[in-house]
Amino acid sequence: MSTQAGLSRRLFLIRSAQAGAGLTLGMSISGQLLAAGETGDFEPNAFVAIQADNTIVITIKHLEMGQGTFTGLATLIAEELDADWSQIKTVGAPANTKKYANLAMGLQLTGGSTAIANSYTQMREAGATAKAMLLAAAAERWKQPLSSLAVKSGKVIHTASGRQASFGELAAAAATQAMPKKITLKDPSEFVLIGKAKLSRKDSGKTDGTAIFTQDVQLPNMLTAVVAHPPLFGATLKSVDASQAKALPGVKAVVQIPSGVAVLAESFWQAKKGRDALKLQWTGGSERSSADIIADYKKLAEKPGLSAAKKGSVAPALASAKHVLEAEFEFPFLAHAAMEPMNCALQKTKSGVEMWYGCQGQSWDQQNVAKVFGIAPEQITINTLYAGGSFGRRATTLSDYPVELAEIVKAWGGPAPVKLVWTREDDTLSGYYRPMYVHKVTAALSASGELSAWQQRIVGQSIMGAGKSVDHTSVEGASNLPYAIPNLSVEAHNTQEAVPISWWRSVGSTHTAYAVETFIDELAHKAERDPVEFRLALLKDEPRYQGVLKLAANKAQWSKPLPEGHFRGVALHKSFGTYVAQVAEIAAQKDGRFKVVKVTCAVDCGVAVNPDVIAAQMEGGIGFGLSPLMFSEITLKDGKPEQRNFDAYKVLRMRHMPEVSVHIVPSAEAPTGVGEPGTPVIAPAVANALFAATGKRLRKLPAGGEYFTA
Repeated sequence: MSTQAGLSRRLFLIRSAQAGAGLTLGMSISGQLLAAGETGDFEPNAFVAIQADNTIVITIKHLEMGQGTFTGLATLIAEELDADWSQIKTVGAPANTKKYANLAMGLQLTGGSTAIANSYTQMREAGATAKAMLLAAAAERWKQPLSSLAVKSGKVIHTASGRQASFGELAAAAATQAMPKKITLKDPSEFVLIGKAKLSRKDSGKTDGTAIFTQDVQLPNMLTAVVAHPPLFGATLKSVDASQAKALPGVKAVVQIPSGVAVLAESFWQAKKGRDALKLQWTGGSERSSADIIADYKKLAEKPGLSAAKKGSVAPALASAKHVLEAEFEFPFLAHAAMEPMNCALQKTKSGVEMWYGCQGQSWDQQNVAKVFGIAPEQITINTLYAGGSFGRRATTLSDYPVELAEIVKAWGGPAPVKLVWTREDDTLSGYYRPMYVHKVTAALSASGELSAWQQRIVGQSIMGAGKSVDHTSVEGASNLPYAIPNLSVEAHNTQEAVPISWWRSVGSTHTAYAVETFIDELAHKAERDPVEFRLALLKDEPRYQGVLKLAANKAQWSKPLPEGHFRGVALHKSFGTYVAQVAEIAAQKDGRFKVVKVTCAVDCGVAVNPDVIAAQMEGGIGFGLSPLMFSEITLKDGKPEQRNFDAYKVLRMRHMPEVSVHIVPSAEAPTGVGEPGTPVIAPAVANALFAATGKRLRKLPAGGEYFTA
């Protein structure tokens, strides 16, 4: 693979192919960069390679898309290896399900905030195994018992004499050692890196622009492809006149594929101009507007649905209650809006196909691309690069854009490598969305203000294609309510629409947390109870929920009066095994609208592997969650999305971002996810603050210009 710089600040560095002597625990590493000495023949596991120059190359099986996975997983290995952190280098794993499967899913897939959680023991064992073999090599060389040796900061030390050898010096000898039959992991009291340091990696390339994304990949004679997709979901091509497009400079081919019409050209701009020159006629497709869908969903919400959770007898409890409250919530379609739109590069080889991109679901993509070419999945080589965000967009079971590129290359039949580029408009108009939902919630309070009954109906498309079964991704966060409610019913209606949908950062919790936490707040006020105390009373048997709620309230000084024009709201939620509570403070502005000025966040995610990464993920999740509260929505008019780019699909700007303080609950529990749990809590916390300010409940998202300045 040859490369050239796409931008002057981005340098694609390739080392020579000289292989040095070294210990390799793993396979040939292909990923962000394949450098000298990063291959070897010894493979007790697939994650660690130690080079003669003391470089420790760690292969990361999960995609790095901004969530800190490279730092987190490297920390686990470095901790047990007792490595010198400055000598650590990380690379993305190639596609190989057998070696790099997500242990929680059985697939090579990054998602569900599982990267640290499913790798915590596995990565530590990989580091401990390497250390044991280095110790054995030193003991053999120095003819000393293992008990006389220690490891510290990348060196094996004979404690009595002070004699030492670096990992690089011992690497070749360590490669000849037998695999240890038993390894011992550190006690948490011995941790040097886990939970105790602010770690950064000099090799990440993100600070100096050398990090490689798909757009930086340039291969000899590479062409760029763009695709004209249908204007309506479900539409098919009736006719195409490509004569004008083919006559344009640089355009090499126009091909029809299942998802549309592709133009291949020498550059992106030439391909785009070629696409603009196409004369296309389409037929069919859904013309349903958002208003049509919402109206149908509201009708369904009046009817019983599939039972997702049931306890006690809701109907009698509602009939006999002192107070019955009811609310209906509307949630729009949402785009993922990752900063890097979808793209990938592909080259046919003698043995199959090689691809380069920020791949989130290697197992799916290998299988789906292989089907297009009629070859085995093992013949699809995927080089996993950095991804500029995903939020669920890049992990699709159908592998939409990698398959689209495969279809283009197959239909064209030429020998040159091809890079597929989706523009921002392509991704917004023709990508996948978070489904639209309607919730109807009814609850009962006794004369003494006790919450005695809860009924919730959730209507929306099933991401998992559940059909007549409950889709847990639609009801998570509602079907597992932590609150002690004696009579409870949660039901779901799975709908069918032409709109393509997929998981969106925090999936079902994006809407269930909002409906639950704003309605719980409403019940607290109806019962004339403090919102924090009302929740705590319902969480008597939930110590970890109580822990984050108390911590957030304490750090936010919940009981302390605020300055005039300032208001607070609180919410909490558990997702991906992690407990999060947030207190949002808003301030009235001169124009009568509001600004979110401060957020206090408490998180319990078990062992805090990288506290700084955890804080960053909570901060990022809060920013991400504020967008759909304030501005973001995809609306359909006669079947067509009305938003194309960030001018209409508005997302949080820097001026909207509040001050955020993150407080981590000390814990010895197994680590849980942090990439998504910060997102669903912020919207209900702010909405509850808006109620404190205005006395109005926000039932339909986004809030829009009535409450916030874009």
